[in-house]
Amino acid sequence: MTFQRYQHIERFGTYEVQNMELGICYLTPKIDGTLGTLWLDDEGNLKAGSRNRELTLENDNQGFYKYVLNDDRFINYLRRHPNHRLFGEWLVKHSLTTYRKDAWRKFYIFDVVLDKEDGFEYLIYETYKPLLEEFNLDYIPPLCIIKNGSYEKFVDWLDKNIFLIEDGKGVGEGIVIRNYNFYNRFGRQTWSKIVRSEFKELHTKTMGAPELNGKSMVEEEIVNNFCTEALIEKTYSKIINEQDGWRSQYIPRLLETVFYDLINEETWHILKKFKNPTINYKTLKHFTTQKIKETKPDLFC
Repeated sequence: MTFQRYQHIERFGTYEVQNMELGICYLTPKIDGTLGTLWLDDEGNLKAGSRNRELTLENDNQGFYKYVLNDDRFINYLRRHPNHRLFGEWLVKHSLTTYRKDAWRKFYIFDVVLDKEDGFEYLIYETYKPLLEEFNLDYIPPLCIIKNGSYEKFVDWLDKNIFLIEDGKGVGEGIVIRNYNFYNRFGRQTWSKIVRSEFKELHTKTMGAPELNGKSMVEEEIVNNFCTEALIEKTYSKIINEQDGWRSQYIPRLLETVFYDLINEETWHILKKFKNPTINYKTLKHFTTQKIKETKPDLFC
C-alpha cells in the first residue's frame, strides 16, 4: 500500500453533507493536534504519513514517525490486519493547550480503513473498537450515538466534550459527526464537524457512550407505512414494460415516480393516520429514496 490522504471534513450544514443527520450519527470529540496515518508497504514495513505526505525520519511530523516505530503495538496490529490503514490525531501542542499532562504525545485513532482492490471501506466503530483494544491502542470513543440528529442536538454536545481535558479547564475544540451509511450527492462518504469558536469553563466526568434512541421522524414513519415494496415494485415493473427492459438511466425516473405516487395516492391516508402532521417534503423524499435503495439494492450497484 502507498500513502493515502485523509478526507476533508466538511462543516456541518454545508452543501456537501446535506441530510447526513438523517440516520445513525456517531458524535466524537475533535482533538487539536496533527493528523497522522499508518499503513504497511508491500514489503511489510511500517509507514507513516501526515495530512499531505508520507513521512521520513528526517521529516517526521513533530516526532510522530519515531514514536510509532519505537512502539511495537502499531506494527503488530497492522501485521495482523495488513489491509487496514489507521487514521488518527498525534496530540502535540497546537492552539488548545488544556489537555491533561498524560495525554500529550500519543496517537489517538479515529478511523480505520479497509483497503480493497476496488477502493476502500471505513469500518464502523463497533467493528474496529475490539480490534484496537486487543493491541491496547488508543482511540477516540463516541460521546454519544444519535438517531436522526439535528444541529440543535449536536450543539448540545459541544459543552459535554471533555475528552482528555484537564479537570476544570473547560471543554474541547468541537465534535466530528459520522454517519457510516451516508454518501453525499457526489457519491462520497463524508464526515462533518462543528467547531467551537470559544471555550467555556466546564468540567464533568464522562463514562462510555450512551445511545440516544430518538423518536423516528414523522417523514420516516410515513415512508415505513406507505412507501411499500408493492408500490416500488409496481413502478419498477411499469417502467420495464414501457421501455422493454431496464437500464440504469431509468433510476431518476423510478425515484421521482415512486415519490409522486406516494404523495398523489397516499396523502389523505397519511393525514388521517398521523393527525395532520407537519411534513418536510425534502426529508420525506430522502427517506423515500433510501427505502427504494433498500428494496432494490441490485439497481444501485
